[in-house]
Amino acid sequence: MSPAPRPLRKLGFLTIGLFDEADPRRGHESTLDLITLGERLGFDSAWLRHRHLQFGISSPVAVLAAATQRTSRIQLGTAVTPLGWENPLRLAEDLATVDVLSGGRLNPGFSVGPPTHYEHVRGALYPDTGEQEDFGPGRAERLLALVRGEDASDFAGTEGIEVYSRRVQPHSPGLASRLWYGAGSLRSARWAGEQGLNLLTSSVVKAEDDEGPLDFATIQATRIRAFRERHPDGHQARVSQGLVVIPTDSATPEQRARYQAYAHARTPRTLAPQGPARLLFAPDLVGTSEELVERLHAHAGYREVDEVAFALPFTFEHQDYVQILTDLATRLGPALGWEPGQDGSIGNAPGIPAG
Repeated sequence: MSPAPRPLRKLGFLTIGLFDEADPRRGHESTLDLITLGERLGFDSAWLRHRHLQFGISSPVAVLAAATQRTSRIQLGTAVTPLGWENPLRLAEDLATVDVLSGGRLNPGFSVGPPTHYEHVRGALYPDTGEQEDFGPGRAERLLALVRGEDASDFAGTEGIEVYSRRVQPHSPGLASRLWYGAGSLRSARWAGEQGLNLLTSSVVKAEDDEGPLDFATIQATRIRAFRERHPDGHQARVSQGLVVIPTDSATPEQRARYQAYAHARTPRTLAPQGPARLLFAPDLVGTSEELVERLHAHAGYREVDEVAFALPFTFEHQDYVQILTDLATRLGPALGWEPGQDGSIGNAPGIPAG
């Protein structure tokens, strides 16, 4: 049985950062504006999705580097970086660099597995080593070791005027404690716990063949409990939930209708596992904050957590996101027991509708 819901301790949001191919700068600037708005609203964290060969952010680490120079408090994360596209050593260098620039606010989330459409991109991504690449947990373990400061080289010393280090530089000591793993299966949730990582749960889980009723919330709660059973910190291990949650308190009638139509169009995929991987999707939650509190408190997955990073829908306009973020921070978050960051200045944030 799921525990009683706890007051929400940390409120974050997640965006894909869509852009127009003809004007990519505008979309990227919109994402940065949302992050700075989130800080002014008191959000604890802002997260970027990772999209390759699509019209969404392909380099979250680069965008978050820019965000570090426009913000001072909000935590900045990736949810998630697929390691199949990355060299763990180079990624470790990039993550440490951005963490240093942020003053220790980076929260990298990652996952393993072959790159999406690998058969189509292998020639460009790994033309010489495609058959030898390890896309399993070993790739993640390499990243963990490098971020934690283990040797990347067996040489250190001075050659002429060049000084070399055995470990990744810069080294950011606190970064390892802020690594997150995106797990949808029982096996990956247990592995993340064994590694001492933090856990990201999204609006997608993998329905195992031998599981009981195909209820998303119940399956998600099972994953969270399995993670904590294997984690050194037990039930105190950090888990963040990432459902699509759209409050409509200050939305216009046109916005409400569009939000409901968006959720309705996506409902069929929530009714049964999808594809060979048996992926089960959570229904999008749309309604007033009062309605959303009731639905979240009844959600078995939500009842296991006190941190969230609610996902913004993919295809809305900038002002829609402003309205949604404002209602999350001023209406829904407080109704769930959350308090904004201490330096949040909601009344001074530009572009926020009144009321």
